Amino acid sequence: MKKDTVTITDNATGKSFELPVTRGTMGPRAIDISRLYRDHDFLTFDSGFQSTASCSSQITYIDGEKGVLLYRGYPIDQLAGQSTFLEVAYLMINGELPTAAQLEDFQGNIRRHTMIKESLKGFFKGFYHDAHPMATMVAVAGSLSAFYHDTLDIHNPLHRELAAYRMIAKMPTIAAASFKHSISEPLIYPKNNLSYCGNFLHMMFSLPSEDYQVDPIAEKALDMIFILHADHEQNASTATVRLSGSSGANPFACLSSGITALWGPAHGGANEAVLRMLSQIGSIDQIPKYIAKAKDKNDPFRLMGFGHRVYKNYDPRAKLIRQMCHEVLNKISGTGDPMLELAMRLEEIALNDEYFIERKLYPNVDFYSGLIYKALGIPVNMFTVMFAIARTVGWVAQWMEMISDPDQRIGRPRQLYTGSQQRDYVPMKKR
Repeated sequence: MKKDTVTITDNATGKSFELPVTRGTMGPRAIDISRLYRDHDFLTFDSGFQSTASCSSQITYIDGEKGVLLYRGYPIDQLAGQSTFLEVAYLMINGELPTAAQLEDFQGNIRRHTMIKESLKGFFKGFYHDAHPMATMVAVAGSLSAFYHDTLDIHNPLHRELAAYRMIAKMPTIAAASFKHSISEPLIYPKNNLSYCGNFLHMMFSLPSEDYQVDPIAEKALDMIFILHADHEQNASTATVRLSGSSGANPFACLSSGITALWGPAHGGANEAVLRMLSQIGSIDQIPKYIAKAKDKNDPFRLMGFGHRVYKNYDPRAKLIRQMCHEVLNKISGTGDPMLELAMRLEEIALNDEYFIERKLYPNVDFYSGLIYKALGIPVNMFTVMFAIARTVGWVAQWMEMISDPDQRIGRPRQLYTGSQQRDYVPMKKR
């Protein structure tokens, strides 16, 4: 990478010093501040890490201004339109698209690890029947390290690869088991002759007492959603996985930490909030009222599913999922869903309103994904679980990249201290 420098002047002392500037293959340049405190007694302050690159990575690239998302250099629309989720998983982990033989071998490795231990099934019985599936996911994913403790050497490439297969393969099984437990139905074993998404739908909705046929439209829609959610650069959950992994924690513990971060309503829970918002609006004739409420700074109502922390243009994933949303609701629901019409009308009004145009508040992927999940019969409390299944691929790829980096060090953010200055302890009698 080409390097340059930038000059920093301390107005308090009049002294100047230079910092190296690093340029990646794409995107903005980065000022290397790794020696700033050591050499110059300065920290940087960046609340929320809005201008801080916490690592270098070759996996995902985002240009928020232009609405670009690339996985390993491939545009998301090409992958979503032509690839499959497991092919994308291979790409994310290995850096290149697989040959037919490589993909078959990869899929075979995933199929061989879809089962969970019989004793792990008993773990689910310890949760209340109405436990949130994400709470179950956090616990069960973390517990996997107790079952595979003999292959947890993170410095062994074979152990890392095996952990990757296990995490990607078992997440749908764990997710479906969490759902089945919440509705007091028996856990369903995976069927490895089905596709990754077809197998998940089978484990979610089949019963031992009757046959279940996977709907190809549902299977296709789920595969696309999983591709769109596979990775998204250094978001909160991915950064959490990397930070956990930097301590040398085992991969299943890192996975559990990512699920925990994803659970937050500002991250993985956004599509749930969209559905609740549409239910609150109720009908198309109520949209002007709620648009006005959204513009009122003193009103707590917010339009969910609009705008994005990174994208200042139309979310490229939203363009793809919008078309799929129409296809799913028209074919699975038959005549379509009134909530989709409400969502489409809300989108139309918002995109033609100067308030939203000036602020570049475009619909994001969460605006549509909840509608698709609803049409597939997936309950609202499972929406974030679906996100976790897909994002596991990104977490795995990011974790493996980080562990393989010879310059990797434990993450240790600093702080700007604003508390009391040093003072002496006051005995109780003198207070």
